[in-house]
Amino acid sequence: MALGWVKLCLLAGLSTFFNRTQALAVSKQCMMDTNTFLREINQDKPKEYAVVMYDAFGKMGSNVEGGSANQPGLLQQCRSAHSPTFSGQYCQVFLLQGTIQYFVGICVPDSCDEEEVQTLVLYDTFKYGHKSLIPPLPSILVNDSTQELIMTHCLSKTVTSDAADVTCLLVCCLLIVIPLAATLFTATIRWQRNRAVTPSEESTSLNTGLDMYGTLKTNGSTGGVINGCSIEETDSVSRGSSYFSQSCVYQCLKAFSLQTTSRGIFSTSSTRVPEGGYSSLNGIRVLSLLWIMCGHSAQFPVINNLDNYKDWKKTVERSPLYVFSLSGPVFLAVDTFLLLGGLLSARSLLNSIQRAEDKLSPGLVLGYLFRRLKRIQPLHLFIMCLTIGLISVVHWGPYWFPFIDNVMDCKTYWWGNLLLISNLLPVHEICVPWTWYLSLDFQCYATTPLLVYFYRMNRCVFAVVAGGLLLTTMLASSVVTGLLRLPVFQPSTLTSENYVLYYYVKPHTRYGPFLIGILTGIYLTSRKGQLLKHKWQAVLGWLCCLSILAALIGSAYALKGNSAHPSVPQALYQGLHRPVWALAITWIILACEEGYGGIICSVLSFGGWVPLANISFACYLVHPVFILLYIGLQETPIHYTDLNFMYLFLGHLVLTVAAGFVLTALIEKPYVLLKWKCK
Repeated sequence: MALGWVKLCLLAGLSTFFNRTQALAVSKQCMMDTNTFLREINQDKPKEYAVVMYDAFGKMGSNVEGGSANQPGLLQQCRSAHSPTFSGQYCQVFLLQGTIQYFVGICVPDSCDEEEVQTLVLYDTFKYGHKSLIPPLPSILVNDSTQELIMTHCLSKTVTSDAADVTCLLVCCLLIVIPLAATLFTATIRWQRNRAVTPSEESTSLNTGLDMYGTLKTNGSTGGVINGCSIEETDSVSRGSSYFSQSCVYQCLKAFSLQTTSRGIFSTSSTRVPEGGYSSLNGIRVLSLLWIMCGHSAQFPVINNLDNYKDWKKTVERSPLYVFSLSGPVFLAVDTFLLLGGLLSARSLLNSIQRAEDKLSPGLVLGYLFRRLKRIQPLHLFIMCLTIGLISVVHWGPYWFPFIDNVMDCKTYWWGNLLLISNLLPVHEICVPWTWYLSLDFQCYATTPLLVYFYRMNRCVFAVVAGGLLLTTMLASSVVTGLLRLPVFQPSTLTSENYVLYYYVKPHTRYGPFLIGILTGIYLTSRKGQLLKHKWQAVLGWLCCLSILAALIGSAYALKGNSAHPSVPQALYQGLHRPVWALAITWIILACEEGYGGIICSVLSFGGWVPLANISFACYLVHPVFILLYIGLQETPIHYTDLNFMYLFLGHLVLTVAAGFVLTALIEKPYVLLKWKCK
């Protein structure tokens, strides 16, 4: 924050000069309305508005030791208060007392602005009798009784939109209206075509003997009129309709119509993987997505919304069962996605080369990259614009403020998302923070043609380059971790800005799993026979795989402490655990492909995963929007229990799946299906 730390002088007096300077900072109307409110609450029978405003003030609750230090008050109750001359305005006072940072919600007259409210707080103006309405935490809970004012923030009753907000909302509307209009237009064309054909068939069967294939049977007649419509006119309509159905405009409209884009999304065929094969990827993709969603459902409230944060932290730190929520290694499911991305990128490029008569040309590489952009950017930009637009139209609650700085950077750093380099910017400048993965994925994706080129040129050179890259990324992760003393365990990583800034989102530390995916894709695409010849090899592979997965998770708990000095074990773990995780997942894919997956392969290849896999990209992008909406609209803190968090996750999941289907059909698939060459 730009504001410095200012002493909240509740016990010490200020100099006369300082008093006069600050007094001038409060307008006469603000001071008059504040005095009216304070005078009213100290009456024997105060008026209703004063009681409502006083009751809306935040007050200390229980479990401060467990993390419930925030005192949010009641925003809507404050705004419902109306005196003859002013209404209630909800503001937050952010304070530091000892080592505890917290905020207090206060209800003040709406004639006061933020700076005036801060001045009134500095003077300890808000009192009920002789007691402050913003008292310090008791000394039994905090050793230091002195409060320090960080800042004040007043939530506006009205929403204001600038040109960027309006533009973003218009872009969102346009991206939705285009496929809806195409759907209506396509349906109209089909209806007109059926209407032109159907009467002709009926009248022919009754009058002229025109059979179902359109053969005219006139019993010697040389011409005729069918229900007032000449055969020549009907043929003309048919030719016109046929000509339009082959035009570029119609083909584009057809690509955007829901009749086309919704086709196949809910198919449960286990073979519905792009270009065939690898049906186990559906289950791996969906389970990884659910892991990420579960983690985000816990992570976002934990940042500022829990009233028992310390209790939550103690619970998740002591049990590996919480690894699927927010504990242990940091989001290994992301590395699974990187592995799958590398595998599919290599297979896609190799298949394109095969179709191009075994030639890797610059034009083919550009087409390969363009298809990727065509798939990810429309929905990516839609989510970015939707997020910016929502900020301007939604009345947020007291728990939204901590997120605004990150999300509002879209108006300054939107170009990072457009160019897919947002992960290279400082973390506080990333627009729509969860989209960093798209930038990382595309940067890794762009390296696939180079590696495939080396593979086709010389296998020894390819092995040296791939091995060098893998060693470099592991070494970079270890060095960064050692020098900056980065944690390797959640939730300790939540409080380390350097962890995200220098390690978590950077390509040179996260490239390993994608590279392993490329190698796996090359092998699976070009293999001549089975790798596993005997059953004992499969048994040994599964034992190693499961042991490695368990060891990776368990080691994070063993290394969960923060070291004051560079730690060799933590540095080694940071450099190795993500590539090793990717290797273990690679074994699962390989075993399933070679027929040694057993029940695990049956589960991962289950047809029910296919519809969710089809909408997984949209689900990943949209699910944080629902989580932020839920948190940002809360007026009171969330209490952690396993049951509460389970219901939060399931609620977010249902909304995400529903929205994922809509966004896949309306935004993602039209551009995937759109062809720039008309036949």
